[in-house]
Amino acid sequence: MPQLKSTNLAIFGTTSGEHLARQLPRLPAAGSNVIGLVVMTTGGNDVIHNYGRTPPHEEAMYGATWEQAIPWIANFEQRLEKMIDQIHAGFPGGCHIFLGTIFDPTDGVGDIQHAGLPAWKDGARIFAAYNDVIRKSGERHAFVHVVDIHKAFLGHGIHCTQFWSAHYDSKDPHYWYYTNLEDPNERGYDVIRRLFLVEIENVADQFR
Repeated sequence: MPQLKSTNLAIFGTTSGEHLARQLPRLPAAGSNVIGLVVMTTGGNDVIHNYGRTPPHEEAMYGATWEQAIPWIANFEQRLEKMIDQIHAGFPGGCHIFLGTIFDPTDGVGDIQHAGLPAWKDGARIFAAYNDVIRKSGERHAFVHVVDIHKAFLGHGIHCTQFWSAHYDSKDPHYWYYTNLEDPNERGYDVIRRLFLVEIENVADQFR
């Protein structure tokens, strides 16, 4: 891609509402002779903030019950669709959006208290619902390609050394998260980079 130009709109710690209201309006308009390759993650901070330090509310849902979270999940789906529509409209020559799922540091077990945070009874269910929203977006739009970070990270969270666990990875039984659980460590970021690059290459192969 000799004429590739990059724009980085990512801001550390932001939520999906901030992505829609603050970051997408900064997306430069593209000409009709430009194809956009958009790498995007959203929603993860909605779920884990504020680590149980404050009562749960929309876009800072940690500790919420399933009943509390139902309307917030629906609102996330609406926000994500608006983001997808705005990005697509910004590239009249076409675009491909590579949208990452949200990783789970409990390796699907849901016992976040073993990582030092307050217990969260419905946390795993809410994580799954957010990822379902993301996957459905890929099903609705041919130009949205879901990059399954969640699946790749299973077995590399707080249970990574437990050989009896369902997602144990004997070839790489290592921890991929930073100390705050919100971010990957260096190894985790490298995995995410590779996942996106592989999917971009798969899509690019269609046009060769």
